Amino acid sequence: MADRLRRQVNEPEPDPISDPVSTDVPVLNLANVLTMFRIVLVPVFVVVLFIDDGDNPWWRTMAWGVFALAAVTDHYDGRIARQRGLITDFGKLADPIADKALIGSALIGLSVLGELPWWVTIVILARELGITVLRFWVLQHGVIPASRGGKLKTLLQAIAIGLFILPLPGPLHWLAIAVMAAALVATVVTGVDYVWQALAKRAQRRRDAAAARRTDRTGR
Repeated sequence: MADRLRRQVNEPEPDPISDPVSTDVPVLNLANVLTMFRIVLVPVFVVVLFIDDGDNPWWRTMAWGVFALAAVTDHYDGRIARQRGLITDFGKLADPIADKALIGSALIGLSVLGELPWWVTIVILARELGITVLRFWVLQHGVIPASRGGKLKTLLQAIAIGLFILPLPGPLHWLAIAVMAAALVATVVTGVDYVWQALAKRAQRRRDAAAARRTDRTGR
């Protein structure tokens, strides 16, 4: 199990911005089918989570199963797309939407049920949406590559949310809290790192442009 987690963290994370697009690949391919399947699973997960107001252990376990299945497709669709050259514009757009829809619906659902404090949900969702906007904002100055920290953050979030969904007995609930705390720290730290990278890349691009203008004036 530990070796598998290390492999997941060390694998290059599919980047919806910088990964090259294969123009001759059909949109309806295995990677995109998995992504669309994950999008379809999101409303199914929400419905199952809220059956009996989230108090039925059997349905909570079923909700965990749906969430786990969706999370597995998140791991494999990007991997398949990269390894088989199946990266498309549709996949680059749909994959992050599917990811954020799954994580966002789970966090909001758990907060509505009173299982997870709202401030945790707000911090994580604000980071995810903010960093997505930031990466597109600095795109003209260069791509911010996906990091190992980002991959670890995603993994911790998925594990923590899964533990909160499961109807765990009291003592084991502290495990869910501990993993969520680790996920929250990773979320904030990687968010700060992305902001620093974005500002540094933007400043470097401006310095390069200023240097190019000085060189051009000197040449004249």
